Amino acid sequence: MTSPIETEGAEASVALDEETATKTDAAGMEATGRSPGQLMWARFKRDRTGVISAFVVIFFFVIAALAPVISALYGKDPYTLYAQEPDYPFLLDDFAMPSGDFGGISSDFWFGVEPNLGRDVFTMLLYGMRTSLYMALVVTLFSVLTGVVVGMVGGYFGGKVDYWLGRITDFFLSFPNQLFFIAFMPIVTALFVSPTDETPTYLRAVAIILVMWFLGWMGMARLVRSSVLSLREREFVEAAKVSGASRWRIVRKEILPNIVTPILVQGTYLLPSSILSIAFLSFVGVGFVEPTPDWGRMFAIGSEIYEQDPAFMFFPGVAMVVFVLCFNLLGDSVRDAFDPKTGR
Repeated sequence: MTSPIETEGAEASVALDEETATKTDAAGMEATGRSPGQLMWARFKRDRTGVISAFVVIFFFVIAALAPVISALYGKDPYTLYAQEPDYPFLLDDFAMPSGDFGGISSDFWFGVEPNLGRDVFTMLLYGMRTSLYMALVVTLFSVLTGVVVGMVGGYFGGKVDYWLGRITDFFLSFPNQLFFIAFMPIVTALFVSPTDETPTYLRAVAIILVMWFLGWMGMARLVRSSVLSLREREFVEAAKVSGASRWRIVRKEILPNIVTPILVQGTYLLPSSILSIAFLSFVGVGFVEPTPDWGRMFAIGSEIYEQDPAFMFFPGVAMVVFVLCFNLLGDSVRDAFDPKTGR
């Protein structure tokens, strides 16, 4: 004979099992009812590092886009030599260094002033971010598109097409990037501008984009090619061929959606690398020159006066480190969200 206590325990256990089963079925229905994009977004939102990094990256792009608006509200620009303005007679000392503390920080100049010329560091940083970020974005888009096309064609068609595209890729990979940048940038600008004339800023920007695009697509091409080679013999691709689908449809509908993850992740690593390369060109004097604001130029100026005014490099240095670090962390989070098996 069963006691009342045992009966109540059994009923409670049955009720708990039914509740658990109901929740499991509901979770299973919810999981099966969501698209891969929705699942990726749900995994990404749970990654606090990725979310914080995404907010920081978006903040940088928004600030860069609103640089003219912020400059107008702030009341200063990155071109005016404020040390020569009558409103700021003691902005620089007798050695042309900022007369205030920590690079001349004050209520009028939030990040201090530039030694020797007395320009506002805050607006120089804003416009320098604008120049570097959006230049790197264009270079990254061009490099990704070129790499995807070359890698897709070589990996899917194979044979002689893949062989020759592979040799072209190897040829471009043989160039030493930094030395090639330094040697080729003056040649590009000299093709369009007389040596006696000043090179326009827009032409320098176009030359930087062309040179970096010229040497920036090969890694993406190799990545896409290897991914396509592993997919073109899969059952779903063979089924599409048997059903009479065209090559364009197979590439667009069957292969491309399955290689979005490596393309996106590689792109997130390529953009901060492009920013560093653009800054390097300006730092060595073959990128942007006076008076165009640029991260690399700020580092070049800071390297000459860091002993007298170490504060000048503080804000651009912190800004670049934070942006590059957050973008790399964002790339890791995106990779983990697309493929949770690679989770850290």
